[in-house]
Amino acid sequence: MKNTILIVEDELSLSGYLTKELQFEDFNVLVANDGLAAMETYQAHQNELLLILLDWMLPKLDGMEVLRRIRKHDQVPVIIMTARDYVGDKVAGLDNGADDYITKPFEIEELLARIRVVQRRAENQVEPNQIYQLDDVILDTKAHRVTNAGAEVQLTHREYDLLQFFLAHPDEVFTRDDLLDQVWGADFLGQQNVVDVYVGYLRSKIETPNAQPLIKTVRGVGYKLREPMTNDN
Repeated sequence: MKNTILIVEDELSLSGYLTKELQFEDFNVLVANDGLAAMETYQAHQNELLLILLDWMLPKLDGMEVLRRIRKHDQVPVIIMTARDYVGDKVAGLDNGADDYITKPFEIEELLARIRVVQRRAENQVEPNQIYQLDDVILDTKAHRVTNAGAEVQLTHREYDLLQFFLAHPDEVFTRDDLLDQVWGADFLGQQNVVDVYVGYLRSKIETPNAQPLIKTVRGVGYKLREPMTNDN
């Protein structure tokens, strides 16, 4: 099981504090203090990483550019750390592929809780190759790949986990609390409407305009993945 966390933070006092706390929790820790060093460290250790704690405002290469470069070929979980608490910034971070977002200053207990969610997801990943399909959407667990009508769909870890959960339970209705427990984990500290946000992200990436929705809203309850189309005559 991967147990290494890469901290990308130019504030030395914070990176030092996080290193000490995470090592106390038995994690291996790597540190980079600017964006270019982050890419070099990532490339040297990418197969060892459990997750990346990534500061937004970095010298040489900012956090969003680091994230974009990593997401071109890797879905390692990334938690953005920043003092920017404007909702538009949070949306920008998530849209660029971040799995989570924590605003400075934060308590170490909150960060550890978010890390536990990532660990639990990694432990629960399905190892055998399994292929799910709904109409033109195909999810291959071994390749960790999603395609729609043959074209690859780029999903964040959270979007992928949410889609896999839906595909594994077609036509079952889940409340927002159900989805938070199953996909985000019981330790998740965010708000319930994060489910609505991620369902929206998934719809924009896997659904075809003017076609029947793949993820249906069940008013007053939550969401469900509809059953595959049939060609009965």
